[in-house]
Parts: sequence; structure tokens; C-alpha cells
Amino acid sequence: MRSGTRWRVALWLLGAAGCTTFPAPAPPPITNGVQVGVASWYGPGFHGNHTANGEIYDQYELTAAHPSLALGTRVMVTNLENGRAVQVRINDRGPFVGGRAIDLSYAAAHSIGMVGPGTVRVRIEVLGPATLAATARVPATAPSRPSPPAPRDVPSGSYTVEIAALSDPDKARHLRQVLARRFPEAFVAQLAGTSGQYYRVRIGPYPLRTAALERAERVVRLGYPAIIVDESAP
Repeated sequence: MRSGTRWRVALWLLGAAGCTTFPAPAPPPITNGVQVGVASWYGPGFHGNHTANGEIYDQYELTAAHPSLALGTRVMVTNLENGRAVQVRINDRGPFVGGRAIDLSYAAAHSIGMVGPGTVRVRIEVLGPATLAATARVPATAPSRPSPPAPRDVPSGSYTVEIAALSDPDKARHLRQVLARRFPEAFVAQLAGTSGQYYRVRIGPYPLRTAALERAERVVRLGYPAIIVDESAP
């Protein structure tokens, strides 16, 4: 074959290769209510936007985006590198990067120590029956306006401050003992997961969110993460 012909053939092959498209990798499957894959997080750029279920996204709430679990599903997400876990509610769709399993809010990502790395391998356990969403997307047009929050100085529920969710009961008990030196109301709440038990180290409860916020600020000054949990939330 003459060199000019080879050059034309090479150009044709390069052009054909340039037109080839490859589908994005699918997220890992959910088996018996458990999924293991890569988690990412999203925050400031989306704060205040509408989520897939019409809520206003708040990066300081314990929520997440998932591609297929039904909106409203609660899951326990465990960082497989450090064993820290957090319970979140699915209220949005994503991630939109191929192969990733879940997008956590900033607060959820911070609680399991993955804000810095950006992505981490996690185990996702559905708390309750796993229900997959319908294939059709939830329309994002004309969402209902959220109701105004309750006044912060009026008792409207029971609030606790969560410091950690651990799979090791001995570590949870030790952390409670350490916290109890400054916070006598520290306790461990057990939660059954799909593949085991979780032990959530918390302090409280408090009738006012302002009281829980004050305790959370003190916890943070001691070097621990702290998340305010509204126990009356569905």
C-alpha cells in the first residue's frame, strides 16, 4: 500500500474513533438493601436550589441524592476507610457522574470525614424495605413553596446532637464516657441496619433547637463533629 493511501486510511480510522461514544458506567447494584460504591458530596453551588422532591436543598441537613432509591428513603452511609456512619434521607436525584452511588449533603459528608477527599468508598444500607423509584423523572417545575420554619425560641420538638455513628459498640461506649465528663446527658442509641447494628453517640434531648445549637457549638470547640437531629421529623 502506498504511503499516501496509508495516511488516508489512518485519518479515516482516527475520525471513526473520534465518533465512537461509550456509555457511562452504571452505579453498583443494590443487593438485599445494601450497596457498596463511591460517594461524593455537593454543597455551596446547590444550596437553596430545589431538590427532586420539591424541597429547598439545605447543605446543612442530613440528606442525599441517589439515582434510583425512592425519594424519602432513609439510608445509613458508612465510610469504609474510617468506619464512620451517618443516617440520611434521600430527597434528590444524582450523582450525575458515571459509576458513583450517592451524593451526600455537606453536613453528611463532614460527619463521616469525606469533605477533604471529595469521594470515598461507602456502604449504603437501606433502613426499611428498599423501594426503587419509577423510571420517569420527577418534574422540577412549579414546586410547592416550603412552609416557613417554626420559631426557634418556641418548643417545637425534641432535638439531640449526634457526634458519631459507629459499628463498634466498645468505641461508642468509650466516646460516650468521654463526652459524659462534660455532657452528663450523653447516651448511645442503637439502630439496626441491614448488615449489622449501629451505635449513635448523642447528647440531649433538648426541647429547643437553640439549646441543641449551643451544645453543638461546645462539642465542635472540643474537636468533635456535631449534627443537630430533629427527633420529631418523619
